Amino acid sequence: MTLAVLRAGAGHALGLADELTDALRAAGASSVESGPDALRRVARTAQEPVLICDDNLVAHPSLLWMLATEPAGRTTALIIPDPAGDLREDRGKVLTATGDSPGNVRYGGAMWVAPADLPVLAKAVESGRDLMPALLEAGLVPVATPLRLLKAELVHDPAELARARDQVAAVDEDKARLRMAVKEKDDFFTTYAVSTWSPVVTKLSARLGLTPSGVTAISVLFAVAAALAFWQASRPAMIAGGVLLYLGFVLDCVDGQLARYTRRFGAFGGWLDTMADRAKEYAAYAGLAAGAERLGIPYAWPLAITAIVLQTVRHMTDAWYGALHDEAAAHPRPQAGGGVGARLSAASTRVQGDTGSVAYWLKRIVVFPIGERWALMSVLAIFTDGRIALAGMVICGLFAMAYTLALRSLRAISMRVGVLDKVDTARFRDDGPLVRAVLGRLPVPAPLAFAALAAVAALGLVIALLTGGFEPTAPVAVAVTALIVLAAGLPARARHGGPLDWLVPAALRAAEFGFVVAVGVSGSVPTPVTYLLLFTLTLHHYDLVARMEKSAPAGQVTHDWLGWDGRVLVLAVAAVAGFATAGVLALAVVVLGSFLFHTIADWRTGGTRS
Repeated sequence: MTLAVLRAGAGHALGLADELTDALRAAGASSVESGPDALRRVARTAQEPVLICDDNLVAHPSLLWMLATEPAGRTTALIIPDPAGDLREDRGKVLTATGDSPGNVRYGGAMWVAPADLPVLAKAVESGRDLMPALLEAGLVPVATPLRLLKAELVHDPAELARARDQVAAVDEDKARLRMAVKEKDDFFTTYAVSTWSPVVTKLSARLGLTPSGVTAISVLFAVAAALAFWQASRPAMIAGGVLLYLGFVLDCVDGQLARYTRRFGAFGGWLDTMADRAKEYAAYAGLAAGAERLGIPYAWPLAITAIVLQTVRHMTDAWYGALHDEAAAHPRPQAGGGVGARLSAASTRVQGDTGSVAYWLKRIVVFPIGERWALMSVLAIFTDGRIALAGMVICGLFAMAYTLALRSLRAISMRVGVLDKVDTARFRDDGPLVRAVLGRLPVPAPLAFAALAAVAALGLVIALLTGGFEPTAPVAVAVTALIVLAAGLPARARHGGPLDWLVPAALRAAEFGFVVAVGVSGSVPTPVTYLLLFTLTLHHYDLVARMEKSAPAGQVTHDWLGWDGRVLVLAVAAVAGFATAGVLALAVVVLGSFLFHTIADWRTGGTRS
């Protein structure tokens, strides 16, 4: 339920009250209050979300509907582009304009306030100041709802009212909403090879009554069919697999577009979309490797293992850098002496603002996003074989990781903010009982240094085993490396507030995955079995990140009962005891079973995006 407030102002004399009341009810308001003291009264007593609208707003009703259906349920404000505005929009957030960060938008006269932010609203109203500046000064960071193809304007006289109504009437609201369902800034391949025609599929899906999660499920079926075709490995099957993978990616875009078009959002749908994306991609890797092995082409499974490890670690850095960037935008600090990082930030902002330029598209392509990954995989599969397709994924992924890691690290140093210390650090480190009860009790600092050392040690062991360096003493080398990796748990309770500590989760994932590969190599574990364990671990780790990004439930338990440390210990014991294959397979079953158990328990009520 949502309570709406029509703020008294210039619109009273223009006769807009009834029109706006109807629009607010259509947006989902259970009741509408108006009058000079309505906002103050509602801000003090409301228990449900509040939709606030100035009474001189002329806008497409869909804009109010979009405000009231913000996907993550966060406070959101309508903004209007204005180069001289007193606000700035940065990464989808509304912030105060400053001398260093000039304004690019202004308040559009409507906002939806989440229940958690009602105390801040009450204080802002009591201050007697303009509402938006008071909320921002109080520390609230609303989500931005831009106009894009729709129209909105605050009017003050009959002439402005007539012009605004003409502008609203000139736009086909449904067509505009359908086009707005496409992301405003997407990647090159998605923009030109998918979004040019996916709205047709989105409209058809809506007419057929499909839900966003239903479309997600269909896209999973396409990806599974593609993986099976890759496994067959004949030229017709590889062509079919490439086409199916492309169509699956189209549907992967359509599910989000359908959610935005129909405003059917929910934490479950967002979580499912994220999890399905990763599972589909990694299933395709497995299909390519199995197909190459079917043809007798060597080294395909090692390439698939490299690709899944690389991509998972990359995604961990992406997730936490995004959180760091949001924290820096919401709580900016003076940048360190205008150094390299500050200059890179300024250059990145300029390039991002030059939409459609060569530099803009190069910047988006070089990070090797999902559209480009799936396009490359499809094309290479159609014209070559599974090994070459996987090699292409690894080479481009390595370049993208080197590029993003270097630039983001420099920018992070200049931001001078932390982010991992703002959350349940142990949960996102995925610490288990060994770290929480024993290792983490020691007052050891430098969490990133220990996590990075663990990742390097695991990678070094893999290289040494592959080159035969530790062949006679492999169990001893595995045991020593396990101790080095477990040492990453020593600084678990130290503050993770350094400018580069957002890399700790990625480094721990690299250490754990590297150790899995090392155990597989030392114990002659079949590579598909090693891949299976890595696949199940990615589900577990992506689950943590997806819940954070999609504002999903934290889960029935705060910490995993085994943790990365417990899994490393289990694998080390199995490898030293000579039961590496059994240990890897058993652990894969346990991780998958735990993931499914907690997933079913946490989502047994489903979600609003069904």
